[in-house]
Amino acid sequence: MQGATYAFKSLVGVLTNPIFGVTIPLTGGNIGAGSFHVSMTTERTVHDVAADSTVMVSYVAGDNGMLAIECQETSVLHSQLNALYNLALQAANNDDVSGWAANSVSFRFLTDNSQHQFTGLSFQKFPDKPYQAHGARVTWNLPFANGVNQ
Repeated sequence: MQGATYAFKSLVGVLTNPIFGVTIPLTGGNIGAGSFHVSMTTERTVHDVAADSTVMVSYVAGDNGMLAIECQETSVLHSQLNALYNLALQAANNDDVSGWAANSVSFRFLTDNSQHQFTGLSFQKFPDKPYQAHGARVTWNLPFANGVNQ
């Protein structure tokens, strides 16, 4: 029996910001991407234990999380994210924050047809910059307000 085959090249996606008119392709094959990592932040269940050991279970709503984009520091992807970050930062410094969290991302993994959609993405900070003997990767962290996993 053969298991499923995985190919990072089967990931297709896009990051858009309609305020700034920016579209950045996010694919697993040709833009210097190392990985895209999705983390949901909200813990959906909280347990409160009383002195008599009665457990109250609470459901917590929330679809926020973090998208970490790891890419080569010399890649087209890093350059495009850097340009969008600087554009958003410049606008925010001029008191126009309309585009700061106007980013959205859509992913589709062709191998298993899974999909992720995120809205309300913003830049956490400029990624740490390594200076060393060989090229390295940088990680852009983008918190998002709403995420849908299908």
